[in-house]
Amino acid sequence: MPATLTSFKVLTFDVVGTLIDFEAGLTAGLAAIAAEHGVDFDAEAALAIYGEARRDAEAGKFPDDVARCYGKIAAHFALPVSPELGARMVEAVAAAPAFPDSVASLASLKKRYRLVAMTNAQRWAFERFSSALGDPFWKSYTTDDTGAEKPDPAFFEHVFADLAKEGIAQDDILHVAQSQYHDIGISRQLGLTNCWIERRHGRAGYGGTIAPERFTKPDFHFTTLAALAEEVDGL
Repeated sequence: MPATLTSFKVLTFDVVGTLIDFEAGLTAGLAAIAAEHGVDFDAEAALAIYGEARRDAEAGKFPDDVARCYGKIAAHFALPVSPELGARMVEAVAAAPAFPDSVASLASLKKRYRLVAMTNAQRWAFERFSSALGDPFWKSYTTDDTGAEKPDPAFFEHVFADLAKEGIAQDDILHVAQSQYHDIGISRQLGLTNCWIERRHGRAGYGGTIAPERFTKPDFHFTTLAALAEEVDGL
């Protein structure tokens, strides 16, 4: 039988890009530096450069790696580069806001499901993001905990194994995320039911997220988290 939204006990969430608007944090930080130095700045072009930089073999852990990525963006826009500016950009992303619908939607979804965070962010940054979201999570897994980054299957397998200790089977989980590259494609390959929150609905390209090799049609699809929460509320 096809899964319905009532089929699940747990919602696992990507955090950065799904619940936290990291693109807003990144572009706000870049815009401020550009303005200080009288440089014209194109947010979408900067996001595309960032997404490609995150694909590099030398990419480090997020958000510390934003400092390195800033160097790539700065070279394109002729912005100055320094350790201080790199650290400033890391902080800008760590302080990125929640999407306007995230806090209320998570509070609503928490009434029906256990909420679990699965993030490529380092633990120190996740704690800040979680606080901005109202600390809604029953469990959380960061790249520091798993020793891997999505879309590495090892990240997901770590989570599956830990949740199994709580009596949670894979069929009990709905994975909710915006990244086709990091989450939707690999969750399909692993047999996990998924829900795509298309945060960039109406905008071209993948922004600051790495573009996937191919698009994966999700099991559930909403353009906002609020729409998912409203759908669940109506069940």
